[in-house]
Amino acid sequence: MSGTTPVVEQVRSADGTPIAFERAGTGPAMVLVGGAFNDRNTTRALGAALAPDFTVFGYDRRGRGQSGDTLPYEIGREIDDLAAVIAAAGGSAAVYGVSSGAILAALAAAQGLPVTGLVLFEPPFQVGSHVGVRKDITAQLIELIAADDRDGAVETFLSVSVGLPAEAITGMRAQPVWGALTAIAHTLPYDAIVSAGGRLPADRLAAITAPTLAVDSTSSPQWLRDGSRAAAEAVPGGRSISLDGGYHEVPPATLAPALREFLLG
Repeated sequence: MSGTTPVVEQVRSADGTPIAFERAGTGPAMVLVGGAFNDRNTTRALGAALAPDFTVFGYDRRGRGQSGDTLPYEIGREIDDLAAVIAAAGGSAAVYGVSSGAILAALAAAQGLPVTGLVLFEPPFQVGSHVGVRKDITAQLIELIAADDRDGAVETFLSVSVGLPAEAITGMRAQPVWGALTAIAHTLPYDAIVSAGGRLPADRLAAITAPTLAVDSTSSPQWLRDGSRAAAEAVPGGRSISLDGGYHEVPPATLAPALREFLLG
């Protein structure tokens, strides 16, 4: 996560699946949990921005990058993966999750993993008048991957879950990034299962005891911003903030100081 080539380490999850991770920095441990299409490379820039104050752990969620996979997929197995990384980090850690990775992080904290502080970036919950704004495509994604239609799975996710127009997706198909997206397409059903159609599990979030902050970008659609704030409200003592950023993202230079202030005071 620095200017040098990161050293890839490995830990075994409870079911024996190898989970690849890298670490950087010094200070209290923080684990970064990516969302759809993310692997440890995606969170590396944020990790570098946090490294002066934290020992940052970025990992490949199962089925991605250099991590293994064990079927059938279960959310509990992904929570075990995060538990294994936290154990490798020293037994407890702050956890930052983005999008569906934020939901995974929240469910893990609610289950009682040793999370010292929790930061959720725009978990894609649909609340209030936004319920149903994004269709649950879990079954459709499972069918597409079973048919080895990776292009179809990526296109479906980008159009329905992300909301990209057809012309934008057509343009992406002609770019090198498309190959990277299709390479990880088989994990899209995992993110859809974690997201549970956008339903807010308020009863489960109420079990979180770690200090919790939900972050949204000022340029994200209102349904994402409202869902993020609703997540914070569901957690006892949860807080929420809005930061200047783009669509479903905030630059590391803006995000890292906010995380430092919340987690370190």
